[in-house]
Amino acid sequence: MAPMNIVFIASEAAPLAKTGGLADVAGSLPLALSRLGHRVTVILPYYRKQIGASGAPVNAMNKAVTIWVDGVNRTAPLHKAVVEGVDFILVEQDDLFARDGIYGPAGGAWEDNFPRYLFFSRAALETSCMLGAPVDILHCHDWQTGFIPLLAKTQYQHRTHLAKAKSVFTIHNLAYQGCFPSFWLHRLGLPADYYHTGCYEFYSQINCMKAGIAAADHVTTVSKTYAEEILTPEYGCALNGFLGDHKNKLSGIVNGLDIENWDPSGDSAIAAPFGPGKLAGKAACKAALQAETGLSSDSEQPMLTMISRLAEQKGVDLLLDCIPGWLQEGYQIAILGSGEPAWEAALHRLAAERPQQMYFHAGFDEGLARRIYAAGDIFLMPSRFEPCGLGQLMAMRYANIPVVRATGGLKDTVTDYAQDRNNATGFAFTEPNPDAFRAALDSAVETWRKPIVWKHVMGNAIKRDSSWDASANSYLELYASLND
Repeated sequence: MAPMNIVFIASEAAPLAKTGGLADVAGSLPLALSRLGHRVTVILPYYRKQIGASGAPVNAMNKAVTIWVDGVNRTAPLHKAVVEGVDFILVEQDDLFARDGIYGPAGGAWEDNFPRYLFFSRAALETSCMLGAPVDILHCHDWQTGFIPLLAKTQYQHRTHLAKAKSVFTIHNLAYQGCFPSFWLHRLGLPADYYHTGCYEFYSQINCMKAGIAAADHVTTVSKTYAEEILTPEYGCALNGFLGDHKNKLSGIVNGLDIENWDPSGDSAIAAPFGPGKLAGKAACKAALQAETGLSSDSEQPMLTMISRLAEQKGVDLLLDCIPGWLQEGYQIAILGSGEPAWEAALHRLAAERPQQMYFHAGFDEGLARRIYAAGDIFLMPSRFEPCGLGQLMAMRYANIPVVRATGGLKDTVTDYAQDRNNATGFAFTEPNPDAFRAALDSAVETWRKPIVWKHVMGNAIKRDSSWDASANSYLELYASLND
C-alpha cells in the first residue's frame, strides 16, 4: 500500500486535551497509522489552558489562517506540538477556546458551541490546504466536525490539496449529536437548499451529526456491534432511519488501546509491576490501594472496582441498587468518577457508612485510576449502551476482570465466561437490570474463589491483544478502498 497523507480533525486528542474516549482515539490511532508508514497530521483547537496543563511543548508555526465570519475576517495563528513524530496542529482563537472547560463549564455547555466548532471546522480545512501535499483522507470525529465533509464537497473541492480527498466520519457516541436552533443557519455560509431532512435538518433544528453522516464518503462507529445497534430504535437516538438510508457506507471498527502507555509491567504509578505469567505483583497493588484509601487489609474478599462517568448510560442506577448487598457480603468496592450530583452524593453516603469496605473519589485522577485498575479483582461496566468503551480494555490489560453488559464494544471485546470458559476474559449479562447484574457478579466472585480457574481467566485477559495494530490496518483498508 502506497503511503497516504491522512488528516485527523477532532475537538480533542490525548495527551493534549481530553474529556473522554474520543481524545484517546484521536491521539492514539494517528500514532499507529504513522508507525505503519503513513503521513498523519492531527488538527484540533488550541485550548490554551488544557494543553498548557498537559505539559506538552507547543511552538508557534508563524503561519495563520483567515476565516470570514459574520462580516469580518478572523485570523487564527497556528501552533504545533509533536507527539511521537506526529504533528498536532493547534488552531488559536482565544476568545473561543481559551476557556476553563472544553465544551462548557462544569455540568453545562457553552451557548456558542455551534459557532465555535463551525469556525474550527473551516479553519481546519484551510489548514489542511497548507500541509504541502495533497490530502488523501480527511478523518473527522463526532458532531464538532460534522460539517467538514459537507464543506469539503461544496466549498473546498476546487482547492488543489483537497480536490481528491475522501472523508471519513466517525461516530463515537450517537447520543451527542450537536443540535442547535435554526437561527444559526446564517453562520453556515451554505446554500439554504441543504437544510432539509435528507441532510442536516432535524425537527426544525441544525443537526451536526446528520451533516457528517449525509456528506461523508464513509461513516464508521467504534465497534461492530454498535454499528448494528444504532440502526435500531432502541439505540438509534431518533437517527436510526436516517442511518438506515446510509447503511451501505456504515461500518464498525473497534477501538484499540495504547498498550505501551497502559502496561502494568512498567507503570510507575502502581505499587508493583506485573505481567503475563508474572501476576504476583497484583497482590502488592491491592494491598497498597487498601492502605491508600483506608480500606481494610483483606485478601479474603474480592475488590470490586469502577472508573466511570456517573451517568445513566453507564448503568450507575444498577450499581447503586446492588452495592448494599455486596457490602453485606463483605466485598470491598473502590470507585472513581464524577457526574450526576445525586449519584455522587449516594456513593459518598455509602462509602461513609462503611469506610473500611468502600471508597469513592469524586472526580478524575489518572494516577489513582491506574492504581485502581492494578489493584482490582473485578471491574464493573453495567452500561446501558457503550459504543466501544476503553475501561474494559484497560482493566483487562491490568488483569482486572470485567463484568459487563453485553452491548456495543463491550460485547465485541469481552469473551464471556459462560459462553467460552477456555478463552474467557470476563463475565457478561444481557438485560439492563439489577438482578442480571448481580447474577453476573455472583458468577465472577464464585470463579474468583477458585484460584486456579481465576488465574487462567486473568491470564487470558492480560494477554488479550488490545493494541491499535489490527484496528489501524482495518482503517487503512477502508481508506484505500475509498481511493480506488
